[in-house]
Amino acid sequence: VSQYTNSIYVLNGDSSNASSVYIYDAAKQSWSTQAVTTESFDPSSFDAILDHDTNVFYALSHDNLFYLDMGALTAANSTALSWVDSEAAPYPSNYQPVMALAQNHIHFLDVPGVPAGSADIFVIHYSYFQPEAQAYPLPNGSAFPATYGQATSFFQPSDVQQEFAFIPQDSSAVYVINVETNTTQVLAGPTYQDPEAMYFASITALVQLTSNGTVSFLPYQEGNTSVNAAATWTPVSVLASAAPPSTATASSTATGTKGGPSSTGTSSGSNGALSIANVHLGLTLGAALGAVALLL
Repeated sequence: VSQYTNSIYVLNGDSSNASSVYIYDAAKQSWSTQAVTTESFDPSSFDAILDHDTNVFYALSHDNLFYLDMGALTAANSTALSWVDSEAAPYPSNYQPVMALAQNHIHFLDVPGVPAGSADIFVIHYSYFQPEAQAYPLPNGSAFPATYGQATSFFQPSDVQQEFAFIPQDSSAVYVINVETNTTQVLAGPTYQDPEAMYFASITALVQLTSNGTVSFLPYQEGNTSVNAAATWTPVSVLASAAPPSTATASSTATGTKGGPSSTGTSSGSNGALSIANVHLGLTLGAALGAVALLL
């Protein structure tokens, strides 16, 4: 989600045209397809975030950090954009990235050798990997786990994001990391424990979209730890009709585990890790973003 342009950008939305970026203009309620040249960027294997202030995608693909400048696009133009190889990332080839955005910094979680409760940081405006990891302890001294999962940033009314949610793949809890105070709070894990679920956040809610199209939300108030600790997940029944047909069902207990991100590629913008099948692209995005809109 591009807050400044009031647009939605979709990466890897169509397996038959994986390099293109699909743009939704929220003001005009219209879709367009932007041509993109990939160079050495692999659209089948990456994880990415969209920076709030610069409107630039940063993606980790095959050990290299790439960027794609979206400018102020609200609709596709006739000139192809290009992925640019920025620099080599300081991570081993087997690292499955977990990326989150806050304060114009990319936070890398579950990095080999980095302890639980800490994140590596890439400073976007200086194109700089900080040499030391940053710790984000819980009030009791414990830490969020060093494990694969999904991450998504909570928006501010107009400014850059200051917090992001991390949801481990086992859905055991939601960890909200505040990069201003360098602290973490733990919230209730999703009712539907789906390792292939996607997560989005507004200003006041965290939204889950399961692999079978079920949408639920967790209310959130920045700075109100007691209210957040008591919050529970609620299904968004008004969006049930938007769920795509599926033989799979997300379990309210557990559906197993998944070793890492999809081999068809994932993309995480300010809404976190995103993996979308082309057949139900409009429905899944409509359901999740409709939930966010309802909760603003």
